[in-house]
Amino acid sequence: MRHWWLYVAPSLIAVVAALGTLAVAKADDPIGAAASAADPNAGLNFTWTLMTGFLVFFMQAGFAMLGAGLLRVKNTVNYLTKSFMDFCMTGISFWAFGFAFMFGGSGAVIGSAAAGGLDTGNTFIGGSGFFLSGDAYDVTTIAYWFFQMVFAATAATIVAGMVAERMKITAYLAYCFIIGALIYPIYGHWIWGGGWLATLDLGSGARDFAGSGVVHVIGGTVGLMGAWLVGPRIGKFRPDGKPNVFKGHNAAFMVLGTFILFFGWFGFNPGSTLSGADLRISVIAVNTFLAGATGAIVALYLNLARTGKADIGAACNGSLAGLVAITAGCAFVEPWAAVLIGAIAPFVQQGAAWFVENKLKIDDVVGAFGVHAGAGLWGLLAVGIFADGSYLGVSGLIEGDAGQLGAQLVNMAVVTAWGLGTGFVLFSILKRTIGLRASREEELQGLDVSEHGIEAYPETSGPIAASAGGSGKGS
Repeated sequence: MRHWWLYVAPSLIAVVAALGTLAVAKADDPIGAAASAADPNAGLNFTWTLMTGFLVFFMQAGFAMLGAGLLRVKNTVNYLTKSFMDFCMTGISFWAFGFAFMFGGSGAVIGSAAAGGLDTGNTFIGGSGFFLSGDAYDVTTIAYWFFQMVFAATAATIVAGMVAERMKITAYLAYCFIIGALIYPIYGHWIWGGGWLATLDLGSGARDFAGSGVVHVIGGTVGLMGAWLVGPRIGKFRPDGKPNVFKGHNAAFMVLGTFILFFGWFGFNPGSTLSGADLRISVIAVNTFLAGATGAIVALYLNLARTGKADIGAACNGSLAGLVAITAGCAFVEPWAAVLIGAIAPFVQQGAAWFVENKLKIDDVVGAFGVHAGAGLWGLLAVGIFADGSYLGVSGLIEGDAGQLGAQLVNMAVVTAWGLGTGFVLFSILKRTIGLRASREEELQGLDVSEHGIEAYPETSGPIAASAGGSGKGS
């Protein structure tokens, strides 16, 4: 097998390096005695951070259901496999390398408890906390790692829907390891790890409270490069360049997945306070709901005006766009601004999706670029416009602070360039080595059978279905 080493290298690197840390490992605060003594709210803050992290973890089920419902039945198992395994692969690479690159030198805290073992780093990249060993074997650091890990996995899984139905599982898993180890954490360090974007001498520095840019724009832009380089699905574009529509197989999955994601966002955004004693969580939760609900309503009526149909798929994507857009500014704006941000998000999402499909001729299967990158960029911009100065000193144009808008514009340019650039390099390397795309025969048959040997609904294509008068062929 050519380039076999690319299949096993990530796991071997992680295992060997982890074993190498055992000889030097020492604990900082492994049972929490110091954290409890220093802060009477430590237990509350740890519980809040971990419980909201569990909610974000559950969002993986939402992504799995949403994406599976939007795909053709013959690729359901393949997508579910990718949704499950990208969480596992990204989590391990983030444990081994990504967390250290993202938060080394950051002085991270939960409540008022400082994370140990993250002392080394600069404004470009962190350099401490690898494998949660040494001084990073610390209750505060490990709780912080868990919360940040589920965010990293969310960024990774965005790409699954964009490259669905034609990318090989081996190429996808290699991508997951690299985004969790390098691409996501390095940019994340610049915003959340005390890096250069967060310390810009403009406004309060670039701000992205819960990840419109760090999570969603990174996932959407890296995924766009993956979708471009792997090429469109067979039959997606006609000879005249106009796109064909491939209908998903299960609307119930789509709606259930959206409900789960909406629910998980109440961990995603309020949990980013890292403190259950921070009463701003009520404003953040309400802003999150208002933007998501408004996005759904606006998207539904946009589709109704255009086609005469109340499309639940449009409503789901509009809701997600509103949620993505409010994620950057959920802590910094008033509820009326959250409604406005959510109302504009579907216009951005639908416009970006149309441009990608009709002008760039890129096959983004689930429309994730519009939802995550398009609405995510709008969310970053909205901070510079609507931040009211009531929380953490972040003020936008409505408060007369043009500097914050400048910082947000710089951040928008940087995250777009970083996601597109690193995504192009990564998928180009994978394309030239292990290859990105399944064969024509495998794609036409469906990746469930060719890559996994099982089908999501075997009774619809096996001997029982055939004997009952079925065609004996899958969808």
